[in-house]
Amino acid sequence: MFHKATALNFLEGTTLEVVFEDGKVKQFDMASLFDKYPQLKALENRPLFLSGRLMGAYGIIWNDELDLEVETVYQDGTTVREAPAAVYHAAASAVLSARAQCGISQKQLAAMTGIDQSDISKIERGLANPSVSTLKRIADALGGQLKIRIELTDRTA
Repeated sequence: MFHKATALNFLEGTTLEVVFEDGKVKQFDMASLFDKYPQLKALENRPLFLSGRLMGAYGIIWNDELDLEVETVYQDGTTVREAPAAVYHAAASAVLSARAQCGISQKQLAAMTGIDQSDISKIERGLANPSVSTLKRIADALGGQLKIRIELTDRTA
């Protein structure tokens, strides 16, 4: 199984931080690959290192000679935190379901809310962290209500 990356950040030295679709945030020091892949040593050049970008959801690319599969980061990197993916996916499911019930396209919802269609797509795929006000705009445009609920677990232990 390949893990999809949704965001890439550059930390100090040659360390990357990658956010994955499953909510895991992993850090990986590219220097760990220098012995095996000497060409990657060029990433010690800070401007070159900072020029990297996600190539789709499965790779990081710097130039024609330098790239890395994000699966390497997922497998060999250190998990530093977990993003609240479950919350993003709950919002995604709610927006997608409500829009489908109304029988409108993302483009139509974008026109109704003033929210860019690509942002609506990201929300519906669980790749965005929409604000409460954004979710309220969507609910209002669809003629619905935004309801937020906090469920407490049993604390009698």
